[in-house]
Amino acid sequence: MLGLSAILVRMAQVPGTVAAFYRVAIAVVVIAPAFFLRLPSRAPLPRRGLWLAALGGLLFAGDLAAWSTGVVLSGATNPTLLANTAPLWVGLGALLLFRERLGRGFWLGLALAMAGAAVVLGTDALRSFEVGLGTLLGLLAGVFYGSYFLVTQRGRAQLDALSYFWLSSLINAGGLLVLTQAFGQPLTGYPPRSYLVLLALALGPQVIGWLAINYAQGHLPASLVSPTLLGQPVVTALLAGPMLGERLVPVQVLGGLAVLAGVLWVHRSRQGAREKQQPQRL
Repeated sequence: MLGLSAILVRMAQVPGTVAAFYRVAIAVVVIAPAFFLRLPSRAPLPRRGLWLAALGGLLFAGDLAAWSTGVVLSGATNPTLLANTAPLWVGLGALLLFRERLGRGFWLGLALAMAGAAVVLGTDALRSFEVGLGTLLGLLAGVFYGSYFLVTQRGRAQLDALSYFWLSSLINAGGLLVLTQAFGQPLTGYPPRSYLVLLALALGPQVIGWLAINYAQGHLPASLVSPTLLGQPVVTALLAGPMLGERLVPVQVLGGLAVLAGVLWVHRSRQGAREKQQPQRL
């Protein structure tokens, strides 16, 4: 489902931040009845959970704004690939914020992924400044993406999946609305086909895809959930050719494979370190 996100953003033919706003705003409206119907039957929402949902929403707004703009500028595949370097930033965030110890495998995987990212960025920059900027925005989106995962893992410990998803999406939509106005990007005046594509973007990847991810984040650590999303750039790359006519040159493919391999290496090194720290059962 998430692999279609970039395809739909390209097909909408609207500015990236506008696509991101409609994607989230429509989801807020769709989920609102379920959120409010459950309010009378549950305890008051904890203040810490509300703050974490708000912070998560702002971080996700930054992710979607940077990534969607990158997709509009550079195509569907490369910004999506670099946005999914999130596990690297999750690992670094765990080091800085939670003092998690990172082994040699993490740093080797990080080096491999960054080398691959440099190849992808360099190849796109040679094509044009605009294309290179779009790919760089994909990398920036990965930083926001990873930060969102760290915050959401803790937010879901305070709130159920539906509450966290709706509240963070509400703040997310508000942040994206401010960005569209700051950049002077109109929200109206597009052809009907664009709005139909944006509706599909909201109902599919956002409502179904991200609600499922928020549910998983309440039961699994961010370091396990985020690497499983690496299938997204692979699906996007496979669909971008027949649906959008986008083709990757061999050096881009090699760079992309290096990024994916580095991220998987990082994930395995962290999982291995955690298993060693757990006491053995007798």
